[in-house]
Amino acid sequence: MSTCPSDGLAPAGAVPAVEAAVPSIDDLLAATRRRAELSARLNAELAGSLNVRRVVMRLLNLLVPERGDGFADWAMVAMADEVKGVVQLHGGLEPGPVTNVALDPHLHPALGRVMLSGHTETLQVSHDPQIDDGVDTLIPDATLCEQARTLRPAEVLACPLSARGHSVGALLLVRGNSGGFPQEDIDFAEQVAARFALALDSARLYEDRARVAAAVERSLRPAALPMMPHVQFAATFRPAAEHLQIGGDFYDVHASEEDCVAVLGDVCGKGIDAAVLTGRARQSIRTAVLFDRQPGRVLSTLNTVLYEQGSDRFVTAVCARVRPGEGGGLSIDLAVAGHPPPLVLRADGTIEEVQVWGRLAGVLADLDYDEVTVDLAPGDTLLLFSDGIFEARGRDDVYGMGRLAGVMRSYAGAGPDALCEAIEQDVVEFLAGHAHDDMTMLAMSPRG
Repeated sequence: MSTCPSDGLAPAGAVPAVEAAVPSIDDLLAATRRRAELSARLNAELAGSLNVRRVVMRLLNLLVPERGDGFADWAMVAMADEVKGVVQLHGGLEPGPVTNVALDPHLHPALGRVMLSGHTETLQVSHDPQIDDGVDTLIPDATLCEQARTLRPAEVLACPLSARGHSVGALLLVRGNSGGFPQEDIDFAEQVAARFALALDSARLYEDRARVAAAVERSLRPAALPMMPHVQFAATFRPAAEHLQIGGDFYDVHASEEDCVAVLGDVCGKGIDAAVLTGRARQSIRTAVLFDRQPGRVLSTLNTVLYEQGSDRFVTAVCARVRPGEGGGLSIDLAVAGHPPPLVLRADGTIEEVQVWGRLAGVLADLDYDEVTVDLAPGDTLLLFSDGIFEARGRDDVYGMGRLAGVMRSYAGAGPDALCEAIEQDVVEFLAGHAHDDMTMLAMSPRG
């Protein structure tokens, strides 16, 4: 890049040039060696983090180390924040706080010009405090500007930060009483700015994507279970990719004053792709429940939505409409779309598999789903679960329905919370660290 004069920043002839001594061969060799060492350290430091704040601080600490004898006496990074419409200022004598300022093109034309033009500019800071040297047009903060002026007479070097075809900000360096920046140091500063801009842009891109992923993850996590006067719920959710906290399994409970509709489903596949379809399935069910709360019709609507979208993936689900029953119990209407039938754990330890079935959703058009009704007495528990529970594979065997039933019998009458927790712990111990599919359970009992 070419170095452009800062036109209009100071009156012509008002700032005397800093007389620089002619460097000796030893001085030139030493300066070259320092630049090479700094370049190597910059490569290592800037490549070691994808955190924006950390990348900025590492650069500032290398350019202006606490021990002195740095490349500059003072440094600042001006970073454009397009979302907030401000410029973030990092650096100064105490580079901890971050200052956010609105960049006014009339008050700060020099900084705006550097950021937008892609050209480096230099500015002489007068030794005379009475002379308007125009530093404030480069440094849009009174405190930081005064810090730079304390080094007078000095020279300010402003390098643009551009990466992947757009402006990221600007790097400002100040040298006081040191003869300013020779051309070799300006060229080196531009190289540093180019490397830093790329590292900064990569870190910002990573953080932006991380924020998007976190927002998607929050939207896909199961909602909190409602508190109902006649029913007690409990659930567990352990995704296959545990670091994501999202997967292909889902559950929801849609409550009203008269009843609640509970759904547990399993989307074909794992990870992000399955999670996207999970969100679509949950939204379809949520909308369907607003118009018809019968489980069979809810699943029929889900099937129609998925089929008409033309996806090559399918969804299995079990839907339960829960209402108060006789004697403090519950009356539950159930429908299933290709999903393992629920299990009923009676208070005396008897286990019953609900006799209900239906085709999985999203493959065939115009499907109807039959319903069955299950009555729960006080002390009974209904368990909905995904196939990741009984298909969990340990060292030599599959967990299986027999082991699941055995654990359930041991917790007859204990309630939904204790039952789900005991099953999850037993499955995890059985896995012994092996990979697993998404594992989800939703249990309900009459509230005592």
